Formats: sequence, structure tokens, C-alpha cells
Amino acid sequence: MTNPSPHPGDSALAARLRRELAGEVLFDPFSRGRYATDASIYQIEPVGVVVPRTRDDLVAAVQIAAEEGVPILPRGAGTSQCGQTVGAALVIDFTKHLDGILALDAAARRVTVEPGLVLDRLNRALRPQGLFFPVDVSTASRATIGGMAGNNSCGARSIRYGNMVHNVRAIEAVLADGTTIEFGPVPGNLGDLDSSYRELVERLRGLAAREAGELAAHFPKLLRRVGGYNIDTLSPQGHNMAHVLVGSEGTLSAFSQITLDLQPIPPHKVLGVCHFPTFYAAMDATKHIVALEPAAVELVDRTMIDLARDIPIYAGTVGRFIKGAPEAVLLVEFAGEEHAEQLRGLRRLGELMADLGYPDALVEAVEPAFQAEIWEVRKAGLNIMMSMKGDGKPVSFIEDCAVALDDLADYTDRLTQVFAKHGTSGTWYAHASVGCLHVRPILNMKDEADVRKMRAIAEEAFAMVRDYKGSHSGEHGDGLVRSEFHEPMFGARLARAFEEVKEAFDPAGLFNPGKIVKPPKMDDRSLFRFKPGYAVRPMETALDWSAWGGFAGAVEMCNNNGACRKADPGVMCPSYRVTKDEQHLTRGRANSLRLAISGQLGTDAMTSDALAETMDLCVSCKGCKRECPTGVDMARMKIEVLHQRRKRHGLPLKERLIAYLPRYAPAAARLAPLLNLRDRLPGLPALTEKLFGFSAKRSLPRWRRNSFRGWESRAANGARRVILLADTFSRAFEPDNARAACRVLEAAGYRVEVAEAPDGSPPLCCGRTFLSAGLVQEAKAEARRTLAALKPYVDEGIPIVGLEPSCLLTLRDEFTVLLPGEETKRLAATAQLFEEFLAAEHAAGRLTLPLKALPQKKALLHGHCHQKAFAAMGAVEATLRLIPDLEVSTIESSCCGMAGAFGYEAAHYEVSMQMAELSLLPAVRATEPDTLLVADGTSCRHQIADGAGREAVHVARVLEQALAS
Repeated sequence: MTNPSPHPGDSALAARLRRELAGEVLFDPFSRGRYATDASIYQIEPVGVVVPRTRDDLVAAVQIAAEEGVPILPRGAGTSQCGQTVGAALVIDFTKHLDGILALDAAARRVTVEPGLVLDRLNRALRPQGLFFPVDVSTASRATIGGMAGNNSCGARSIRYGNMVHNVRAIEAVLADGTTIEFGPVPGNLGDLDSSYRELVERLRGLAAREAGELAAHFPKLLRRVGGYNIDTLSPQGHNMAHVLVGSEGTLSAFSQITLDLQPIPPHKVLGVCHFPTFYAAMDATKHIVALEPAAVELVDRTMIDLARDIPIYAGTVGRFIKGAPEAVLLVEFAGEEHAEQLRGLRRLGELMADLGYPDALVEAVEPAFQAEIWEVRKAGLNIMMSMKGDGKPVSFIEDCAVALDDLADYTDRLTQVFAKHGTSGTWYAHASVGCLHVRPILNMKDEADVRKMRAIAEEAFAMVRDYKGSHSGEHGDGLVRSEFHEPMFGARLARAFEEVKEAFDPAGLFNPGKIVKPPKMDDRSLFRFKPGYAVRPMETALDWSAWGGFAGAVEMCNNNGACRKADPGVMCPSYRVTKDEQHLTRGRANSLRLAISGQLGTDAMTSDALAETMDLCVSCKGCKRECPTGVDMARMKIEVLHQRRKRHGLPLKERLIAYLPRYAPAAARLAPLLNLRDRLPGLPALTEKLFGFSAKRSLPRWRRNSFRGWESRAANGARRVILLADTFSRAFEPDNARAACRVLEAAGYRVEVAEAPDGSPPLCCGRTFLSAGLVQEAKAEARRTLAALKPYVDEGIPIVGLEPSCLLTLRDEFTVLLPGEETKRLAATAQLFEEFLAAEHAAGRLTLPLKALPQKKALLHGHCHQKAFAAMGAVEATLRLIPDLEVSTIESSCCGMAGAFGYEAAHYEVSMQMAELSLLPAVRATEPDTLLVADGTSCRHQIADGAGREAVHVARVLEQALAS
């Protein structure tokens, strides 16, 4: 029997699981809170979380839960939009360890994988064989194969390749009694199945035969039908039992391995972007476009276009593929063996558009890189839509209804009228080719009136879908949102038949209860993320969060879609890429913060050790600032959290040494020989680790007695002035960088002046070290000094140039929320990195920098995280290419792992090196000895030296070497 009220955090259950499992057992409030949500509107606290290390762990966890009467909830990436992966159950997270490729038969085009394997990772492994798995969901960077099978996912190219149910060959599953069965093809005579499996097959076949008339009458005759259980796949002539499990949303079993059918990668693809003046016109044209037999037809509407223009990583691409101001565009892909044939398809598309009355409305994308950029925008559709600020968001509950193409235009027009009747509007995108559009009305789920609107819209929309003989669930499954509507959709008999399927597999009702059968009401607010009475506790913030409507608004921008889980070599999120723990993920941190500020984790959660541990491995790389489509800036949030903690707990000695470095650096530099003994005398590294927490395995920055104290310009008085803002690190540790920058700028004809504080006060400082310790008031003091010193130059329009990315870019970022106002905005618009200034001057035709070829013919560039976050990498690449005959390549890497003082700390040394080993250090070690290594971040250079034994230099030093005189 299922425990009627499983107790969240049950200590006895947790203790048993820890005794009998090798994997992690997470029952603390913060962990349960992080697994209480997915990408839906729901939040249900689980009993606890198990992260199995092996298949044996999975079986043991299921058996223990069954014996204890505790529900079981298998979970992949937790990106479900209908509430499939939340529940009062024992959550089993497959993504950390059960993520391998078990067997690949390239000749048979078949692969067997573990359920936690991410789709993108699978396809990268298959690419050398010329194969891919074709169910290309937009969340491929984090979607797991197990989750996709559980949801019967579809993807953009289902018109050609079908859904998961058409591409899954077999599933090995663990049933509620702990037995394991491989479900796959079953012949008509049942072959030699063992007795328990045979009994299950016979029971289900009998059910399907009994309900054949109901299936014929009520199952939608559409490709995109993923609601309920796939009873229609059962046949006495033979069928595949795995297809019954596909789309079962973890309600029947837990998958332990999955065998997939693969397809050859089409060698040639082209893409056409069809522009339409009205949304209705785009919908009406879809049936004509599909007749051309494209591989995909995807919709992007005006709302998504406009929102994408405001997101840095997408704005440039949108500007290239959108002409004018269309109300909607359709992305039409042709793919196949012959390039010429695909080009003919594109030409026929242009002719069709002209015949429909839209000449010159087609943008062609033939280059693979351009096509990939356009598809990235489309794949980010959900997150782009959710980037709307404020409490009103596009809400997922009718977002993947499917109708026949002949009905698509009328359906969308009628649904728009329904939205208008209820005082809202909707956003539209996705799979026009199969009549399955992702539509989301804009509603406020904190508002009871809007919750009532949601209910009314759902009932009207689903009734309309039934009128069209469509499907109320066309891709994202049932979960808590749509399960309630199965009876009106399929009829009472089929709803009871679904219950019989559940009973046959899971008689005790242990697996993911409340989904598909016997569901709660979809608008039960006790199950919502924003429950009745949800409120944020008053908190005096140190930074200005007004752009988000307050700190809570910024935190709540996280929609849990998990873009931060992506495993490619990009910036976001380096700590998760190392640990694969939900705790060390931008989403996990945002959920913890939301629960903390709303009092759901206790009265002192904001200053608790548990929240400090949650934020601990955030390296403030700002990858989320640039790459999170909803704009979650965890680096800035960490400053706020540290500030609140410092008010309560004070500042440890190690943090004090780091924070106040700029203030004591001028004096300390005079003691350089003495301070540098730390890395020379045996025993001192271990002593400093014990006293201050700096790792004995790590060398410390070398102090320089000849620190940078200014520059006496030799340029002519009439030369254009440039102000150099020399940071603490360039002054005290690497003065050669500052001097090199001065020489290069003067060689280019500029008069260099070094910004200095007045009245002999300490050198100017951006306050970055204070911010890293949460000392916001001290950082504000530094910001005021810097702002006052630089104001005369800003007023005169003189460029302000800096060398260290994390320091200079603080002027463009944190200054605006430390001291909001016109002065900081003007400074932010004026301050530039050294390489940004040179690249801009060159692009404007104003740069005359005499450079000669270097002995080294190749340069390998590693970008500082903040350079990437602020789109400055193009500038440093362009600057290096000013050097004649120099071949520049860039390492595709995430954070180097040093991240200011992070990598120097003994507590973080190991994870720091793991971050570096993801891509940076292997790339450096593989580089020829005579290749220039370039890194503009002082911490990045230190990591390269420590980890690979190679010297990397600032771009200013490279240009200095290349000066012609």
C-alpha cells in the first residue's frame, strides 16, 4: 500500500537509503526545495532525493520505497512543463551517474543508453559514425533520453522522423516490486516470454481488443497525440511493449536502459525564413509549405522576435534573419543527400511565397553556421518568451494542442479571440508543420483572478480542440495540467482503460501518482509554485534591483527550464559542469533563493550556512548574465547574499585579506622580496594554508617592487587623449601589462594619461574585491572615488580604457546598481577594455598602429569569463589579427576555475582544477610550444601557469612585441 501521507525529510527512510545505497541521499530542506519544481507552474515538496550511482542503486531505491510504501518519482533534467517531475514522492535523479552509452551498433543504426544521458551528448558521440538520434527537442542541451521517452517527446523534425514512440526500440524497466524486465517487440504468439511478462502482455492486449471501438472513435488521428497511454499500439498480430512505456511519464516503472533507432545525418541542409504580414497568413500558408516536403516548418511570432532582440546572445542573429517587422515567420528546412536538391526546394519555396502574394519575403540561410544560429534562437523559444519582466508571464497549460493543418489558421484565430475575451493575449511559436503550436496566454499565477482565467481558457481551448478532432496534448505530455481532461478528451471508457494500464504495471500506485490517471485539479493552488499567501519577506537590499521590480522579481525570473544545465563547452554554468549537482546550478541556486526570501526554508534562511553552501561554488563568471535567456544574474545575486550574511556573521580573516587587497597593495609591494618568500621556502605554503586558507598546492601572485605608479606621456600635446584606469593587479603584480598598454597606445598616436585619485589617496579601485566578500558599502565608497575621479574625462568624452576584464567591466555592470543614476550610466558607456578600444578605433578607420610580424605565427586565445559575458571576445580576436601573418584561434572553454581568489583557496582548489581540466588545460597542453598563449585575465594566466606550466600573456604584451619600432 502507498503511504497516504509520506513525510518530507523522513529521517528513518533517509538512514535506510544511506545504508543500502552507494549514491547520494538528499533529504535536507534545501535539497527537497530544489527538486520541488520543474518548468511548470507547480511546486510540490518531495519526500527526499536519491541520486543513484549504479543500476543496482536504482533497483534498491525502488525496492526500499515499495517496502516503505513511499511513492517513487523518476526524474531527468526536470524541464517538464506540465508538472510531470514534481510530487510528494522519493525523487530519483538519473542525470549525474546513470548517463552512459552502453552499446552502439552503427551498422544496425541502434544504440543502448542509460536514461540520464543528455541528447546533445549522445549526438556528439554518434556524429563520427554519421548517425544521429532524430527526435530533436529544443531542450537538447539538457533533455535526457529517459525524460524524452517518458514524455514521448517530438521535436522540430517530427514531420519526417516521428515522435519518441516511433524511435524507441526497447526499454529495460524496473517495476514497483523491484523486478527488471526488458520491454521490446513481442510476436503475435508471444514467443517464449516468462510467465509474469506474458501475463502482463496478455492483459494489455485484451484491454486493447476490448476497447478497439473506443480507440477508433476517440483517439485523435494525428501524429502529435501524446496524451494518456499508447494503448493504440497494442495488437494481437504483434507489437512493441516498449511503446506502452513511452509517454507514461514515470507512472508505470523506472527506466534503467533504453535502446534507440538511429538515422543517418542528412549531409546537406538549407533553411528558408518566410516572412508574413499577419499571423493568420502564416498559419494559412503552412499547409501549402508542407506540400513541398520539408524536414521542418517552425513558427516564430512577433512577440518572440521582439523579446529576442533584447537578449544579447540572440540580438545579432535576429538582426540578420528578420527583415522589417513581420507579425510571424516560418523557418522551413530542407535536408537530404544532394545539396542541389535542397537548393531546388528553397527555390520552390520562394516561388510558393510569391504565388501566395508574398514576393521578396524569403530570407535564405545556406551556410551551416548561419542556419545553426537561427535554430538556436528557435530552440530558446520558451526561455525567450519567459524573459518578460513582471509577474505576468506566458503560462504553459494549453501550449501544445495539435490540430490538422487544414484547421490550423481557424483554430489559432478562434483561440486568439478566447484570449481577448478574458483580457489577455498569447505568445506563439514552434511546430507549424504538424499543427502543434506552443501558445501561452500571459497570466499572473500569483493572482487568484488570473488563475480562474487559466481554468476558463483551458476548458474553452480543449473544447475547441475536440471540435477539430485534435489532440489536447501534442508534445509536452499530461502531468498535472492535462491529466484532468482525459475523460472529456477520450471518453469515460478510455479514461478507465488508462487506469487499468496503471493497475497492471503498478498495482500499489507507487510510481508518480496523480499523473495521467486519478489526477488532482489542474488549478489546485496548493500545488502551485506561488501558493495562496505567497509573499516575500521584507529585506533591505544593498544593490538596486528596480529593473526587475525588486530582488524577488530578479530571482523569480528563473523559469526552471534548465538552460544552465547545458553540457557544451560554453560559459554557463561551470560549477554544475564539474559537480553535476542541482545545488551548484544557476537554477538550483535561484530556487533556493526564492524559497529563502519567501520564508519557505525558515526565518534565517538568507543568512544560513545552507544558503552559503548553495552559493559557494558560484564563481561569479557572469555566464548566466549573458546566456540565461531570462536574465538570471547569479553573480549579482551572490553579492546580495554575501552582504546579508556579512551583516550577521562578520568577515573571516581570509576574506578580509582578499577584500582589502587594493588598500594595502601599495605598501605591500614595497615588501615584495619578503612576501614572495612564501613560494620559495619549504613549509611556508602549508603554514599559510593553515593560517589563512590559501592552498599549499597553489602559488600566489608575485609582488613586484617596481609596481606601476603612473606614466609620463611622450605624445604630442595635440594627440587624442586616452585615460588608462590601472587596476590593482596591473599595478602591484603585473606592471609590465600596464606599461605595454601605454607604449602601444602611444605608438598608435594617443596621449596616455593614467587616472589617479586626488590628494594622494590610495590608487583608484573598482571595488571588485569588496564585492566578492559582500562588503557592498566599502565597494560603494570605492565606486564614488572612481566616479568622481573619472567624471571630468567622461564629461569631455575622453575614452577610459582598462586592462583587467573583471575590474574594468565592473564600471559597466555593478557600478550601475551600486550607485544608480546618470553619472554611472555615462561612465558605463565610456569605459572600454583596451582591446575594445583598439578594435573600435580600427573599425572606424582611426587606428594607425605600426605592427610587424612576430616570430610566432600562431596565437591561442583564452577568454576571460567577463569578456565572454559582455561580448568582448570579438574585440580581442580582431585586435590580435592586426598583427601581420598571425593565425588566431580561440579555446572554446568555460571558466578557467581561478575566478579571482576562488582557485587560490584550499577549500576550492580541487574543483578549480576540475573546471580548468574541462577544456582549457587540455587545449593548452595540446598546443605547440611556439604558439603564443593569450589571456587577458590575471587569474586565467595564473591558472594556465599552474596547471599547464605555460606562460600566457595579456594582449597588450603581444602588441608591444609586434610594434614596428
